[in-house]
Amino acid sequence: MNESNKPVVEVKNIVKSFRIPLEGSNGIKQKLVNLLKGRKGYRTFTPLNDVSFTVNEGDFFGIVGKNGSGKSTLLKTLAGIYSPQSGNVEVHGSLVPFIELGVGFNPELSGRENVYLNGALLGFDKSEIDNMYDEIVKFAELKDFMDERLKNYSSGMQVRLAFSIAIKAKGDILLLDEVLAVGDAAFQQKCFDYFELLKIERKTIILVTHDMGAIKRFCNRAMLIKGGVIEKIGSPDVIAELYTEENIEIVKDSKSTNNKKQKKVSYISATFPHSKKKFKQSDTLSFSVEHNEQINDDIFISVSFSYKGFVFANRNSKYNDMNLQFKNSKTLIFNQPLEDFNSGNYDVHLSLHKSSNDRLLEHKPRVFSFIVTGRDLSRGGPMKIDGDWQLPNS
Repeated sequence: MNESNKPVVEVKNIVKSFRIPLEGSNGIKQKLVNLLKGRKGYRTFTPLNDVSFTVNEGDFFGIVGKNGSGKSTLLKTLAGIYSPQSGNVEVHGSLVPFIELGVGFNPELSGRENVYLNGALLGFDKSEIDNMYDEIVKFAELKDFMDERLKNYSSGMQVRLAFSIAIKAKGDILLLDEVLAVGDAAFQQKCFDYFELLKIERKTIILVTHDMGAIKRFCNRAMLIKGGVIEKIGSPDVIAELYTEENIEIVKDSKSTNNKKQKKVSYISATFPHSKKKFKQSDTLSFSVEHNEQINDDIFISVSFSYKGFVFANRNSKYNDMNLQFKNSKTLIFNQPLEDFNSGNYDVHLSLHKSSNDRLLEHKPRVFSFIVTGRDLSRGGPMKIDGDWQLPNS
């Protein structure tokens, strides 16, 4: 994309705060007590604190951050839904927000009637909606349901219909908040195709999402926001890695807390390269698994990997009869080449089984988290695992 240097959205030192009532401060009596004792009866929450950035014409600008970081508040401020306490937002051009899809829908009306209702709210007259109605229904994949009342739709169907109407709105700048969560995989691919079209048309897009694949695929610039403050603005690849690393630390802290609570006897332990969290696709992840003396039966160990919470493959030590060697040596080393892994955040899971009947003896989820950096492969995720077991020093 050939970006222009012409600014179309200028955010200058905006601060947005909310007053959150404290527990027991809503009644008249309590308010009087608070007043007499000089208590405020509320706390101040500031989701945006001195935020400044510029979006240029033709930018596909990504905004990322964990839940509660201030992303949605920022988008609502850009859309004019919220007014900042200080600072200002300047928008040069017409702006269309895709923030709360389906606002204005009437559950008692049919899907067809809601198309006309929502279209009117977006500024279309009846003849314009007549001309685009078939395209809306086709995109939403709801042809057989348009005469059903909206209250009988699933939540996914409602959002698909709302999104299909919203994309017909004409504007110079589009604000998209988590629209990638709409529908199933096939419908999401339609959303991706729509984004590709927006890039070709050089529309200015501001996208809030937790999908780092979308950030790297569509955006030319991105921003990480943390605790209402901009952490960094830069290339999509850099911002995606920072976001992923931040979430790995959150998972690590959570696991550490949970481990303190659990004092269950463990049959196996694993040693990972904990000093290294980031790998290239040309690297190999290697780690060792050990079992203790409490097992008197033939056993095998299984390793699996997950991507975005989805376990996509596993490999066990039955391969080449390594399970028998594992019992005798008490240690095995697993080597996993990373050349077939997309860039992203992965977790390793381990489990121990009896060889005679495959009974699970122990399961250890998310024993290690790591990042793979590099190019995104043509497929949606890693589809094969070529890891292998070996004895130490072999």
